Parts: sequence; structure tokens; C-alpha cells
Amino acid sequence: MASGILTIVEQNDGKVSRIGWEALAAAQEIGAGLNQPISAVVLGKNAQAAAKSVAETKIQQVWFAENSELSNYTPDGFSAATKQIVEKAQPQYVFAGHSYQARDYMPKLATAFGRVFMSDCVGYRLEAGAAVFIRQMFQGKINADFSFIPQSGTPNFVSFQAGAVSSDKLVKGGSAAVADAGVNISGASIRTNVLEIFEGVKGKVDLTKAEVIVSVGRGIKEKDKLPIVEELAKALGAELAASRPVCDDGWLPMDRQIGSSGQTVAPKLYVAVGISGAIQHIVGMKGSRVVVAINKDERAPIFDLADYGVVGDLFEVVPALTAAVKEVKG
Repeated sequence: MASGILTIVEQNDGKVSRIGWEALAAAQEIGAGLNQPISAVVLGKNAQAAAKSVAETKIQQVWFAENSELSNYTPDGFSAATKQIVEKAQPQYVFAGHSYQARDYMPKLATAFGRVFMSDCVGYRLEAGAAVFIRQMFQGKINADFSFIPQSGTPNFVSFQAGAVSSDKLVKGGSAAVADAGVNISGASIRTNVLEIFEGVKGKVDLTKAEVIVSVGRGIKEKDKLPIVEELAKALGAELAASRPVCDDGWLPMDRQIGSSGQTVAPKLYVAVGISGAIQHIVGMKGSRVVVAINKDERAPIFDLADYGVVGDLFEVVPALTAAVKEVKG
């Protein structure tokens, strides 16, 4: 009978990604609630080094798989390797962070077991000894509950949106067993040949890695006023981002956009300047640990999400805040 939670912990060249830690934190929480053991799998180049880091968390087992067929990511290679490990571990659930890799190969993996892939979950709750997963529908306007129909001996596949469970909740201090999964993959079964890896288009920003973000909305009124917000971002050591209208008007590049049609982020601090809080924007940043909102409209929806709010003219508040930050930093 399938039992336990197997977590696919994403890593890059020996370093575990933030979304990988978040997926493991989700597994620990749910595993504790369901009294299920937790194991992990790490794939790719230098997976063994990453596996040793994962083993320092409170879980029972870590498998790693690294060979020539897995040195570069391919959906065929990663799904085949994970399938063999799932067959060995026989978990009830297989978790992952909802990264570009996961959304690429996990549908193929789930299909191999005749199961569906419950993707991009934003939360969960425990009910009658089982997990109920929460997904957003209609661009985040509705939170819907989903649960799996039990099927003996087959796992359930789930991915969690960035920030759905904070990596701060990860329980460390463990010494899990680490083992080579011993996967057997034929190069002939991998239909993709990786010729070159691009870290990203020159100038493109990966906001998902930022720990502090200052985001600006249409409240800034005109492009020439952006330096006010840029100065605050610089003082905080933050990345500058924006809501869709700002990017649509060409005031900032599209790779700075946060929201349902932009990037989804979960920084430690998110400062929303002149952003009203349309649902399309909220779905892209609601996983932020601390949200500070600055808006002259006290009824702006962003204040419903904010941990701290300042009702006032951003052209007065932001320069004062920037000066205060600089003073504190010396």
C-alpha cells in the first residue's frame, strides 16, 4: 500500500532552489498532519551535493540521481528517473514546487502512473485523514478545493505555487539517510538534445529570486516620476517591479511585471507603491512574507493583504521613507 510523501527537491549544480525548500516544507507540514514519513529525491548535475543539504532537514530518506543523461534537464530524462524512484519508494503523494521544470515533466510522470497532476496549489488543509488541496481559478478570483479519489497502490502528484508554504517553516536539524537511487536511463530514450544553456536573455530579470521587491503601479502617474520609486528600491537593495499597466505603457520592461500574466514572486519584503491591488496583481505576489502598501485610497484592495499600510500621497511618503532607510543604514 502506498504511504509517505516523496518530494522532488529542485536544485541547480548542487544548490537547492528556494522553491525546492518550499516544497519540502509543505511535505513536512502535511506529513506531520497525516503521520506520514517524508523522503526526497534530487536530480541532475551535482545532485549528491544538494542531497547532503536536504538530508540536514527532518526527513527520513534522500535519494539522488546524477549521471550523463541527467546532467542537463530534459523532460524525458527527469520523468524516467523520477518514475523509477517513485516505483521504489511507493509514496502516497509526490510533491514538487511549481517551477518551469515541474510543469514541463510532471504531467508526463503522473500520466505514466495513470494519475492526474494537481498543479500550482496555493494551500491545503487536512480533512478526514486526507489532504485537500487549494487551487485558484478564473485568474485567482476563486479558491477551489480539490482532493484525490483514492486508488490503491498509486501515488498522487502535486505541485505548490512559489510562496504557498514559506521555506522558513522548514524543520532542520536532521540527519537523513542519503542513497544513490541507481536509476537506469538509456540515452536513446531521451528525445531532446541540449546544445546550449542560456541563463537568460541579456538584461532579463528573474524576480523570483529577489528577497526584497519594490513594485510600482499607475499611482505613479507618469514615467518621469519613476526615479522616486527607483531611489527607494536602491536604498532597500531591492529589485524594481511593476503592475501590468505600468509595463503595458512601456514605462518599465515586461520582465519587471508581477501578476497573472507576469512573474509570481514570494520575497521576504514586498513594497507596493501606488498599486490598488487588482486580483491579477495579487495572485503574483500574495506569497510575499511581509507586504507594505502605500496608496492614497484607503479602500484600495491591496490594504486587505498588507501587513503594514500607509494611506497617503506616494510623492510625499516614498521620499520620506527613502530618507529614513538611508538614515538607518548610515
